[in-house]
Amino acid sequence: MTYIPSLKTKYNDEIAPALIKEFGYKTPMQCPRLLKISINQGLGKAALVDKKVIDKGIEEMSMITGQKAVQTISKKDISNFKLRRGMPVGVRVTLRGERMYEFLERLITASIPRIRDFRGINDKGFDGMGNYTFGISEQIIFPEIDIDKIDRLQGMDITFVTSAKTDKEAMSLLKQFGLPFKNQQK
Repeated sequence: MTYIPSLKTKYNDEIAPALIKEFGYKTPMQCPRLLKISINQGLGKAALVDKKVIDKGIEEMSMITGQKAVQTISKKDISNFKLRRGMPVGVRVTLRGERMYEFLERLITASIPRIRDFRGINDKGFDGMGNYTFGISEQIIFPEIDIDKIDRLQGMDITFVTSAKTDKEAMSLLKQFGLPFKNQQK
């Protein structure tokens, strides 16, 4: 017997039929789905000063996502930032498949409720083509991170890439998964 994440089962049993009914798709293949989740952490100036910051970022990101993180390197020289081509500037992970659903479930149930003064995530992070990005200001909201071993607080960007054609479809999909968007009063 193989393991299937609970959010994947929920998508197949509840979310997809609800989206088909809401938007009137003719076939289930038209229904938008979550393709991947990309997590990016820019370490910037800290990476220029101390090379261990990149290693620490890779270690933390790997613990958070359950997948080995890779460093990102600069693509061009920028003299104002004392940046040279090929220098490490951040850490990233791209999650697909079952690890993606597992991370999403941990994000919704365990991490987002730990954000201080949380009133919902902003709905202005859509890009017009069905993808959504939001930022987290501190990595300590994740239960996998030991607060005592943190040298400095780092934020990260989380991007949800969907197969939705419009932002409205993507918003509905992510709401069905359980992402707590701010209530709109218009």
